[in-house]
Amino acid sequence: MTTTGEDHAEAPPPGAGPWWWGRLRSAVLDVGLGVASAVECGAEGVRFAREAGIPEAAGVVFGVLAGSVLVLRRRWPIAVVLVSIAVMPAQMGFLMGIVGLYTLAASELPRRIIASLAGMSFVGTLIVTFVWVRQDVARGTLTFGDWVIPFASVTTAVGVTAPPLLLGLYVGARRRLMESLRERADSLERELQLLAERAEERAEWARGEERTRIAREMHDVVAHRVSLMVVHAAALQAVARKDPEKAVKNAALVGDMGRQALTELREMLGVLRSAGGTGGGAGRGGMVQQAVVPLAAVGAAAAAAADRERGGQDEGVAEGPCLSELDELIGQSAAAGMVVDLSVEGDSRSYAREIEQTAFRVVQEALTNVHKHAAGAKTHVRLAHRVTEIAMQVENEPPPEVSSESSARLPSGGNGLVGMKERVVALGGVFVSGPTDAGGFRVSAVIPAAA
Repeated sequence: MTTTGEDHAEAPPPGAGPWWWGRLRSAVLDVGLGVASAVECGAEGVRFAREAGIPEAAGVVFGVLAGSVLVLRRRWPIAVVLVSIAVMPAQMGFLMGIVGLYTLAASELPRRIIASLAGMSFVGTLIVTFVWVRQDVARGTLTFGDWVIPFASVTTAVGVTAPPLLLGLYVGARRRLMESLRERADSLERELQLLAERAEERAEWARGEERTRIAREMHDVVAHRVSLMVVHAAALQAVARKDPEKAVKNAALVGDMGRQALTELREMLGVLRSAGGTGGGAGRGGMVQQAVVPLAAVGAAAAAAADRERGGQDEGVAEGPCLSELDELIGQSAAAGMVVDLSVEGDSRSYAREIEQTAFRVVQEALTNVHKHAAGAKTHVRLAHRVTEIAMQVENEPPPEVSSESSARLPSGGNGLVGMKERVVALGGVFVSGPTDAGGFRVSAVIPAAA
């Protein structure tokens, strides 16, 4: 269906008008133009019938039928222009020719077809006007010179053809521009909606990553100390009556472990409070920012363990664990009754905070698993400083047979090995764990020094 300039203001809803019209208003306009053209051609048909020597009724019917073709201008603009050119020698179809040219120029038809039909209309008008004026000069109706014949012919042909053609071209171009802008606006709106959905997906992914990260930090920070507390509590229960002095020592160790665990928990929860108080923007972007910024701050805070008060002033920033604290970590396990052997290869040097923290957490979690699953087993901790990487290995021997009363039953969530592997792989390293041939268990990790 070919549309014209009158429909450019707004996109009509489909099926709003009858037949091929997009809107009822367009149908009313075309029917009105068709009636006016039929009346004009019918009136001019009387003169045509007298000159042609046919009954006037036949001329009127011919004019009405020819003029009513203008109703089809939106559906078949080419047919309307051709009919107007055909009835031009009968001195009828003036309105139909002008409206038909306008509709043709404003349509989506190829430019060569529009130019061809416009040229035909111009030539037809030129010839018919030339004949009319020449006949009037011959009858003596016009007393001007012979120059009036070509002048009147060209002037009339240009005046009848050029204005509707140019107006139609302008309206068609403007309508196409408006449609292009509307399509571009719709496309931009779809892109913005897609970007918003992707941003929401990225925010949800970031929230999930940060939740996993925070859970891993909480597990590493708390599980080790709580496991040692349970081990010391079991030992305290076993020796409370037999060796009161050792029981007092174990009780003091349990208290120290509890206070350290509470301190680290307080540090993380304090950062959670300060991170949750940050402001965000309004609207969808603000919601995403409010969702992502606190979580990102929590992840960084879990690594740095910053202790902030609600007032907003820093009372000091506690750095995360580093390799220099391995001796203290192993000493805590030794105090719990574990036999731990530490060996270091290569020259000790400092690494990035993330690398040292990850290496420390791997050793810490491996020792925690020994406490849980192989209490009393001798454990070997090896740390190797290489040129481009740092490697660590924690291997325990088979646990000794102990009575069920003296053993500490430590629950396991099954996330320790998963958390260690996630940490190492995130830094581009390699993590391997599994049982040994001797019946023990080995945890090995290699982290690039430039991670």
